[in-house]
Amino acid sequence: MTTAQDTVEYAAEEAPRLRWAEHAPEVYKAMIRLDTAARRGLDPKLYELVKIRASQLNHCAFCLDMHSKDALAAGESVERIVQLSAWQESRHFYTAKELAAIELTEAVTVLTDGFVPDEVYERAAGHFEEAELAQLIAAITVINAWNRFGVTTRMTPGHYRPGQHK
Repeated sequence: MTTAQDTVEYAAEEAPRLRWAEHAPEVYKAMIRLDTAARRGLDPKLYELVKIRASQLNHCAFCLDMHSKDALAAGESVERIVQLSAWQESRHFYTAKELAAIELTEAVTVLTDGFVPDEVYERAAGHFEEAELAQLIAAITVINAWNRFGVTTRMTPGHYRPGQHK
């Protein structure tokens, strides 16, 4: 997620419970800077796939809406976006590098065992140079933070347009 909701009009029943970016503008600005820094050096399609997958796992409808639209605008196919929630059964839609990034996204996002398994990390490290891997981990971490803002404040999906707040 990389946008505030300060210019969008909502019906009462779909308004977020808190417009956090208005009340914590310095945090919002810092998140934007962090998001911009995290995306550097990453393929735009891969970056959006990672953001979509983390948002699926975190149930962030606002971020799913935003990053699906951004992925489409970046040239991603509808089919690959739709299949992402079932990527383990749809591996043939993705490259080995994308699969490693998606698997790492799940491990970092869920952390059910309290750590990222060595084999998941090693698979990602086998496809990404160290600097790119660091950027990928940053991107995964940032989308997880955005998701927590979106889910906690119940940000409403459906109003975002690609390029709206870049």
